[in-house]
Amino acid sequence: MNGVKEKKKAGRATEVFKISFAAKSVNESFARSVVSAFASRLDPTVSELADLKTAVSEAVTNCIVHAYRDSRGKAEILLKGSVYADGRVVVEVKDHGCGIADVERAMQPLFTTDPAGERSGMGFTVMGAFCDGVKVRSRPGKGTTVVLTKRFGDCGA
Repeated sequence: MNGVKEKKKAGRATEVFKISFAAKSVNESFARSVVSAFASRLDPTVSELADLKTAVSEAVTNCIVHAYRDSRGKAEILLKGSVYADGRVVVEVKDHGCGIADVERAMQPLFTTDPAGERSGMGFTVMGAFCDGVKVRSRPGKGTTVVLTKRFGDCGA
């Protein structure tokens, strides 16, 4: 029974933040800074923190470039971060944009929906390279949520 309680406790976030901001290029660096400051409480290495910031940058850039490309309404990005006692940081980047019709295909290297061909189609690949986990939930016309998981050091893992 004691093991069950410990497992449940380890699964609960110790700290959480939520913030929203306009889906504009200028806010990509803002998102990186917020996540960096938040994750710093786990005392990551410079390299670990740079990895997380790079993944967040890719996720936010995807929202800015793809989610609202044909939209005339309010283009907003929701950013949520959670810190866990076992040394994990989980960051969710969510939009209410056009959504992704085929997530599995979109996560393949070099796939892009950019009609001008100016994007490399490597965003999800980069996120996966710098994080321990990447999950994508999306519904066409409803938006997309990217969940990035990064574990720092040996914080009790």
